[in-house]
Amino acid sequence: MAQRYLIRTYGCQMNEHDSERIAGLLEGDGMVPAEGTDDADVIVLNTCCIRENADNKLYGTLGYLKSLKDDRPDLQIVVGGCLAQKDRELIQERAGHVDVVFGTHNVHRAAELMAEAREHGPILEILEETAADYLASFPTALPAKRDLPYASWVTIQIGCDNNCAFCIVPAVRGPEISRPFGELVAEVERLAAAGVLEVTLLGQNVNSYGRDLTTRLRTIDAGPADTYEAGEAWAIDERRRPRPLFADLLRAVGSIDGIERVRYTSPHPKDLRPETIAAMAETVAVCEHLHLPLQSGSDRILAAMHRGYTAARYLERLDAAVAGVPDLAVSTDIIVGFPGETEDDFEATLEVAAAAEYDYAYTFQYSPRPGTEAADMVDRYVDPATTNDRYERLRTVVERSARAKHQARIGRRERVVVEGPSKRDPSVTSGRTRQNKLVHFTAPQPLKPGTQADVVVVDAAAHYLMGEFREVVAVPRYRTHIPVTAAGVETPAPH
Repeated sequence: MAQRYLIRTYGCQMNEHDSERIAGLLEGDGMVPAEGTDDADVIVLNTCCIRENADNKLYGTLGYLKSLKDDRPDLQIVVGGCLAQKDRELIQERAGHVDVVFGTHNVHRAAELMAEAREHGPILEILEETAADYLASFPTALPAKRDLPYASWVTIQIGCDNNCAFCIVPAVRGPEISRPFGELVAEVERLAAAGVLEVTLLGQNVNSYGRDLTTRLRTIDAGPADTYEAGEAWAIDERRRPRPLFADLLRAVGSIDGIERVRYTSPHPKDLRPETIAAMAETVAVCEHLHLPLQSGSDRILAAMHRGYTAARYLERLDAAVAGVPDLAVSTDIIVGFPGETEDDFEATLEVAAAAEYDYAYTFQYSPRPGTEAADMVDRYVDPATTNDRYERLRTVVERSARAKHQARIGRRERVVVEGPSKRDPSVTSGRTRQNKLVHFTAPQPLKPGTQADVVVVDAAAHYLMGEFREVVAVPRYRTHIPVTAAGVETPAPH
C-alpha cells in the first residue's frame, strides 16, 4: 500500500502554492492523498507567521497530533513554511514528536527530508538564503496536483525588498528574486496546453517583478539571453534602464492561447505604475480586479509602517486604476490598532475606506510579530478593547460599500467560472466572476469545475451574489485522472 499524506496549509496564496509543490513532490515519491488525519502516514503543516494566532494554531494542532503519534509511532509529523523558518529549534523544543522541520528556502527538499528522517530520526533543516537548487527547481518541480484543475498559481518572484514595520515576510522569505521572463511564459504555455484557463501570478510584491533582473542586465553587454531573462520589450530597448517588467509580463501571459483569465497578488501601492494599469485595460485576459493593500489611512501611521506613500497618493493611484480599467473591482488589507494609532488616525482610515468604496476588504487587528520593528513599540500598543471597537466600526464601513457594490450588479448578466458545489449547500453551484466575486446559483445539472456559464444576478449580500443560470458557454479542456497500477505502484493516468 502506498503511503498516504495530508497537508494542512495556513496563510497566504504563496503558502498554498508551496503546498501544491509539496504535494507534487510527495506524489512523485509514490504517496497518495489521505482522507484525513486518521488514515494519514505523513501529516505536513505548512505554516504562516503573519499574525499571532498562527502560532497558537500550530502548537494547538501539534498538541492534538501528539496523541496520534503516541498511538501510531510510525506517523510522520512535518512542519514547514514561514513559522518554521522563524521558530526553528523552538518547534522541536515545544513539540518533540515532530519528525521534520524545514523552512521557506528548501521546500524542494521536503520529500528527501522525510525519507532521511524515516532512516535517521528527527531532522531540522533551515537555510538562511534561497538555495540555488531551489531556484533551479521552479520550472521542473511544478505541482502534480492542483486543488482547481482549471486554475494554477504561478510564482513569479520570491522574497520582498520592502521593510514594513509590521511584516515578518522579508525575514522569512528573503530578498526579492525574480524568475526569468521567458521561463514564466513557457510555464504558462505548458499550463494552457494542459487545459488551465486561469492563472494567478504570485509574489510578495508582484508589481516590482523584474526590477532585479533589469538592474543586473544593464551592467553587462547586451546579448541573446536578454530576451529570455527580461522579455523582448526590454531587450530591444536601447536605454537598458532598470525597471519593473510586470506590465510586460501581464501582456505576454495574457496573450497565450487558452489563457482566459489572469489574476495577480499582491501589488504594493507605491509600485502601481501607469503601464500596469494600461496593461490591465488593454489585455483582454487580465481580470478587472485589483487588490491594493491600504493598511492605514493615516499619513502618520503609514510613515511609522514605512509604507512609502501617503493616503492622498494612495487614492490618486487608486483613482487612476478605476478610471483606466472599466468595471474594476478593488479589494484591500487594513490593519487596525497599529502601535501609536490614535482616534484621529483611525478616523482618517475610515475616511479613506469610505472614499475608496472597496468591493471587499480584509481587516485585521494588529498583532506583534517578534523580529519586526513594530513588535518593539510596546509603549505604544493600543488597548485591545479600543482596537476591537475600531475593528467593528471599520467593518461596518467596508461592508456598507461592499453591499452597495454588489447591489449595483443586480440585473447584470455575468460570466462565471464554476468552482464546484457550494460548501454550505451541495445542491447550489458556486462560481466566480472576472471581478473575483463569488456567485451562488442553481444549475440544471452538475457542472464540472472550470465550466464557464452565464448567470443573471438576482440578489446580493456583502460577501457574495445570487444568480439565475442562463447557459453554459464553454466546458473545461483539462483532463481528469484515474489511478492505475503498474508494477505494484499507483500512478495517475489520463482519462
